[in-house]
Amino acid sequence: MRILLVEDDTSIAAAIAATLRGQAHAVDQVMDGAAADAALREVDYDLVILDLGLPRLDGTEVLRRLRSREAAVPVLVITARDGLDERVRVLDLGADDYLVKPFALAEFEARVRALLRRAVGGGTNLLTVGRLHLDLPGRRAWVDEQPLTLTAREFGLLEALASRVNRVTNRPQLVDALCEWDQNLTGNGLDIAVHRVRRKLKDSGARIRTIRGLGFLLEEEPHD
Repeated sequence: MRILLVEDDTSIAAAIAATLRGQAHAVDQVMDGAAADAALREVDYDLVILDLGLPRLDGTEVLRRLRSREAAVPVLVITARDGLDERVRVLDLGADDYLVKPFALAEFEARVRALLRRAVGGGTNLLTVGRLHLDLPGRRAWVDEQPLTLTAREFGLLEALASRVNRVTNRPQLVDALCEWDQNLTGNGLDIAVHRVRRKLKDSGARIRTIRGLGFLLEEEPHD
């Protein structure tokens, strides 16, 4: 999943980014509201983690502008503002969850998993294609009862395809899902990742099909 982290406290931002990247998410970081607003106009994120007390543009205004564009991306607000009236106001503006600083990283991770699970599967924990089972928020994959060993990039690729199961995902969408701003993935690198995941899906009842000129899709393998 590709996540936008909007936090001007460098120590908090570093801890959150390390946690998310440790779960194989791609994380773009900005430190002020104006930069966040610009990023949200350019990139389709899977989740936004938003501080409120930001320079240049307050987080509530970033949220208001985001929802005025009818963007449905989940937003987790993290803030030191703990008053009831403020929580109600921000949730009414369109935040999906609200976490008051300081918070335990374990609780933060659980809230991220819940929001991503809701966004990907309508609240379901698991996605099944053939005999392949995916727990996207939990970052796990297995075939029958056997865990599937995947690198972070391979899981990210499978996750991007599984999020649009039976629909074509084009190359730019896959690159966006796998890379942060300061990373690069060549067309050849993407093809290599697809090839490796295909090999690991052998005999799983699921396959990655190439749709020439359009992209790739994950689907159940047809029965003979």
